[in-house]
Amino acid sequence: MSLLVKICGLSTRETLDAALDAGADMVGFVFFPPSPRHLGLEAARELGKRAGRNALKVALTVDADDATLGNIVEALRPDILQLHGKETVARLRDIKQAFGLPVMKAMAVETAADLAVLPGYAAVADRILFDARPPTGATRPGGLGAAFDWHVLENLDLRLPFMVSGGLHADNVAEAIRVTRAGGVDVSSGVERAPGVKDVEMIRGFIRAARASQELQEMTAR
Repeated sequence: MSLLVKICGLSTRETLDAALDAGADMVGFVFFPPSPRHLGLEAARELGKRAGRNALKVALTVDADDATLGNIVEALRPDILQLHGKETVARLRDIKQAFGLPVMKAMAVETAADLAVLPGYAAVADRILFDARPPTGATRPGGLGAAFDWHVLENLDLRLPFMVSGGLHADNVAEAIRVTRAGGVDVSSGVERAPGVKDVEMIRGFIRAARASQELQEMTAR
C-alpha cells in the first residue's frame, strides 16, 4: 500500500506549489483562528483552485459549528474534513450526514489508555489521525512540534486507515513509519522555519525522506 504524505498548514502559493511538485498526496489548510496557520476563506478559495485535483484537499477545523463548516466547504471544496477538536462520535456522524464528505478524526495520544475511545470513532470516521496530546493550557490541539511515544501504536489492530502526526520532520519520519506501520504521515511545524512559515526546501526534504522510508520497507519485505 502506498504511503500517504500530508503537508498541513499551507497558506501561500509558493509552499502549496512546492508540496504538490514534490508529490504530496494531501494538502492541509487550517481554519482555526488561534493557529498561526489559520487561513481566511478567500485565501482558501484561491489555494483550493490552485491545488485542483493534484492532491486531496483537507480542511482542518476544531469544534466548528455547521455554519462555519459550510463556509469552509463552499470556499475550499475540500475532499476531506479533518476534525481536530473534542468532537464526539455523534458529532462526527452528524457532520458526515450534513456535508457528505469523508471525515478524518484526530486523536490525542500520550499513553495506551488514550486508545480506549478509538473503537467508537473508528466506527464512524473514514480515517484516524494520531497526534501528540497537547500540554495543559495549550491554545490549540496540534501543530505544536511535539511527538508522542510511537510504540503506543506498535501493535495496533485497526482496519481503518490511519496516519501519524506530531513532531515529525525529515530526520525522524522513517522511524515513525517503521514503528507504527502507519499508512500515512502528516507534518506541519516540522517543515517550518518559524511558526506558520513553511519552508520550501524542508517540505521537499520531508517528502523525500518519507518516500525513501517507504521504498526501504518495500525492499525489506521482498
